[in-house]
Amino acid sequence: MSKSEKSPRDPMPGTLRHWREALPEERMAHLVKDTARGFSRSLQVRLREHAVQYGHWTFLRILWQTDGLTQRQLSEQAGVAEPTTFSALKTMESLGYLTRQKLPDNRKQVRIFLTPKGASLRSLLVPKAVDVNRIALAGISTEDIAATRRTLLAMIENLTGDEVATGRSDDATSTSRASRASDNGADWPGDTLNGDAS
Repeated sequence: MSKSEKSPRDPMPGTLRHWREALPEERMAHLVKDTARGFSRSLQVRLREHAVQYGHWTFLRILWQTDGLTQRQLSEQAGVAEPTTFSALKTMESLGYLTRQKLPDNRKQVRIFLTPKGASLRSLLVPKAVDVNRIALAGISTEDIAATRRTLLAMIENLTGDEVATGRSDDATSTSRASRASDNGADWPGDTLNGDAS
């Protein structure tokens, strides 16, 4: 078998070889993007086992932490536009994961609440995300993991500072918004809700 052919032990030889052979000057953005894609693919496979769409993961995680948010609050915490949130919530409601309710004290505001079915997904799905994190961090020292976290946080701060300095900050897509979503456990599938699994 040639090096370019896939083998059962090496599912992505092209990608892996590229990064192993990449020059140190290779753009960091590509490396971070490929890492994030790897996390996402690994989690998607596990979510499919429970017929949960990957796009619903972020919203479920936020609601597991803070039930009863408005659609706008949910959009802000997830770092996505309200129409995207509306569409996802409509589907999630039809699947029986959540309900939308007007509270007696404010009939204009609709709040999003998990159903027992939506809440029960937490015990099924969080361990899957923890598995993804464990797999990704296998063989990496605690010191390297801590250094990676510090480095990524510094990059987020630098990029946020650049957005502010250049006036290019867009609420829907800003680095600081993405950072807040990550802090809430929304975007990184491998972190546990309480931050136990690095």
